[in-house]
Amino acid sequence: MSKDAGFFNFSLAKILSDSQSILDQARIRLLYYGFYIIFVAAFGLFLSVYLQHLTLLTTTSGIVLICIAALFKYLTWAPRWRRVSHALLLMATLVNLSNVFIVIQKVDIITIQVILMVILFGYYMLGQRVGLLYSLINIIPVLVFYVLNYNESYFIALKPEQVDQSTIIISMFANFIIIIYIHSHFYSAFIKNIKQLKETGQEQAILNSKLEYAIEKAEKSSQIKSEFLATMSHEIRTPLNAIVGMSNVMIMANPRDDQRENLNVLKSSANNLQSIVNDVLDFNKIEAGKVMFENVKFNLVDLLQNMCAAQRLKAEEKGLKFALKIDPTLNNRVLFGDPTRLNQILFNLVSNAIKFTSTGSIYVKAFCYENQNSKVRVTFTVKDTGIGIDKSNLESIFEPFTQESITTTRQYGGTGMGLAIVKRLLALQGLHMHVSSKVGEGSEFSFNMEFAVSSSNINEIGENHPSLKNTEMLSNLNMLIAEDNPVNVLLMRKLLSRWKIKPTIADNGEHAIEIFKSGSFDIILMDLQMPVMNGFDAAIQIRKLPDMKKANVPIIALTAAALLDIEEQIFNAGMNDYVSKPFKPEELMEKIQNLVFAGAGQRVS
Repeated sequence: MSKDAGFFNFSLAKILSDSQSILDQARIRLLYYGFYIIFVAAFGLFLSVYLQHLTLLTTTSGIVLICIAALFKYLTWAPRWRRVSHALLLMATLVNLSNVFIVIQKVDIITIQVILMVILFGYYMLGQRVGLLYSLINIIPVLVFYVLNYNESYFIALKPEQVDQSTIIISMFANFIIIIYIHSHFYSAFIKNIKQLKETGQEQAILNSKLEYAIEKAEKSSQIKSEFLATMSHEIRTPLNAIVGMSNVMIMANPRDDQRENLNVLKSSANNLQSIVNDVLDFNKIEAGKVMFENVKFNLVDLLQNMCAAQRLKAEEKGLKFALKIDPTLNNRVLFGDPTRLNQILFNLVSNAIKFTSTGSIYVKAFCYENQNSKVRVTFTVKDTGIGIDKSNLESIFEPFTQESITTTRQYGGTGMGLAIVKRLLALQGLHMHVSSKVGEGSEFSFNMEFAVSSSNINEIGENHPSLKNTEMLSNLNMLIAEDNPVNVLLMRKLLSRWKIKPTIADNGEHAIEIFKSGSFDIILMDLQMPVMNGFDAAIQIRKLPDMKKANVPIIALTAAALLDIEEQIFNAGMNDYVSKPFKPEELMEKIQNLVFAGAGQRVS
């Protein structure tokens, strides 16, 4: 029912609305104006039969007049055109059949006209099925009457009424006008609807074209963003590698206590910068769906203790109490999972807790709430007594580049990426973060994670890896280093000299191949972005060498790039492993030892 239409409404405008389709509006108009035509025709017939003193026809036409007035009022009050259409069709059917079987007792041209009107009106107003139904209800009884009348077997006691020629003329004239009106009205409506569909189709084509352009632009923008991140990563990581690397070299040189303090500050600042860069790049990987989760053996207790050892120092520097509690049932258990991503999740949560806590304590807990032989389910909890989070902001803090407020960002710093990364890493594993917080009292973050349990002994992990403290085994190792940045070359020389490795430097991929062919090397460190020939092409050429011994020499890629598929490109080029700049000395040493002495992960093209 229209909001504007009331019981005393007679306006068409108030029963039409923009929510109605063109055809529905046409149907309402047909009924509205059609009622005037029908009423005039019915009133003319009423006068004609009344003057002829035809009782049954007068009664019938009078009832029709009353019904038409009532239906018109109902339409202008509540424009339920389907109900009105059904009522009109039923009325026409009853009047037509009563005339054929009772009042006139014959089939004439008026009867045929009424049947045609019922068919047209039924199909146009109510559709194919309803139109067919009303058509059959009118046609079949009339055909039956024809047959009975033809066999002279139809008879009722009631004498048929006879109408004069003027009544027939009025009926025929009115019926033709109504038939023409129905056709004309719906023809106009259909033409208008076709034009609108054509216009809508054209508009849709324009919108599709704009959408395709927008998608293409978005894809290009995404590609440009990835390329920009890759370039910026390389440009930032290259000098950062020198800063972190030189800090490590100088710390390894047993500096004075005051020098060590300065170097630690320098290294800590560089690590913070590296953490920010890594957050942005990791988020880009996650958004692109390029994150792959490992399923390797690891010691959960060691992971938690090592992660918290570094964080404990940061907490104690702020005067905070730091507590780590691990469920005893997790001791001596070897689990399957992705320790790197788990460490990243917990590291971000603990870092956030320390950042936003000025006084009080940080509490980290790993509780085993389901312990079976084949699997364990662990609840990880990080709780603080920090500034807390307002209830209305609990969802927004997980959005990228978002913190609770501008004041929070200014006071505590940070990119707002940590929790966004945490949420998405958990979501990719089908997990959910639970948060409870009170402003001024602190926050608690927790999540559940399931791990498969290995049958291996805890002492077996790392058995096959040589000790990283044993650098003597690297003595006199011949290493070819393909690196064009002089600062990085200087760093590598200083670092490798402490491990007594003999380095040979090549400033591009082509030069590296020439030196490698004429020399004897145990391993190659290959920078990826170099002039003349890059590291990928150089590695591919080395793997194609006819000398199988040379062709299978281990190659470790040195990369400062951030392309999402960089790992795949490295391995496709035949390289064995890679380290990202800035790298940790112990990480590089472990990879060198694994490839040269343990023969782990070798790839042959």
